[in-house]
Amino acid sequence: MMASLIDRKQLKQDMKDLLADAQVSPRSMTVLYLGLSLVLSMVDTLAGNSGLLSTFLTILTSLLGMVLSAGFVLYCMAIRRGERAEFLTLFDGFSFVGKLIGLNIVMYFFITLWSMLFVVPGIIAAYRYRFALYNLYENPGISVFEALNMSKRQTYGYKSQLFMLDLSYLGWTLLASAPSLLYGSLLSQETLIEAMDTVGFGTIAFTTGSLSTAALPVWGWTLLMGLWQLAVAIFYLPTYQCVELGYFEIAKSTSGVGEGASPNRQDTWRNGPDDMGGF
Repeated sequence: MMASLIDRKQLKQDMKDLLADAQVSPRSMTVLYLGLSLVLSMVDTLAGNSGLLSTFLTILTSLLGMVLSAGFVLYCMAIRRGERAEFLTLFDGFSFVGKLIGLNIVMYFFITLWSMLFVVPGIIAAYRYRFALYNLYENPGISVFEALNMSKRQTYGYKSQLFMLDLSYLGWTLLASAPSLLYGSLLSQETLIEAMDTVGFGTIAFTTGSLSTAALPVWGWTLLMGLWQLAVAIFYLPTYQCVELGYFEIAKSTSGVGEGASPNRQDTWRNGPDDMGGF
């Protein structure tokens, strides 16, 4: 079966209506998810960036972040199925945490390798593996590479539509990341100032900047960025996640690959196209 053209606007409206009737508030779940993620970020920031304890906490908070992200998607999957998902769903990723970590590492490795060739192959690779985690969430019994190969088949012909979906939420994404962009800009400016000061242009450089990251400590910036992201995300993140899962369901249907796909096409992913085409 060929990839179908998805009515993005209609799907968004359908998901908004669905979320409005959810038994467990999607905004409350988003606050819990991002609130816990912020706590992890604060712990990592306060631990500093040197020493074995700091390294251990950085790794631990990253892994816990993966579990929380999986739990939030599982909540959205339950909403789409009309099922009740409690707040504890956020921690369901612990039941298959080993495969979850392994899949994230393998995906990062492959995408990084493609990115070394050029930016565009790296972007395409990221879209190829877009549904790999969803396959694992639905069926934790599959292997890491089965999840990846299923995603390759499912996204064939849908990469451009997924790209357009991301573009449609670009405004929300930029708004949510505004403090992060400001912090990065100030940090870059201070780095430039320090470099110019080293070669004797410090006086000129300092007259060009009126703001500084020193206005807040690092933990203050982390708190500001996290709270801002949370405040913005409650308005779009649940809908965006459910819409993307809608794309996933449609891709499963047309490819015949994945949990609940057409039985006569369940095994086609094993010999599916393994190229960068079908964007």
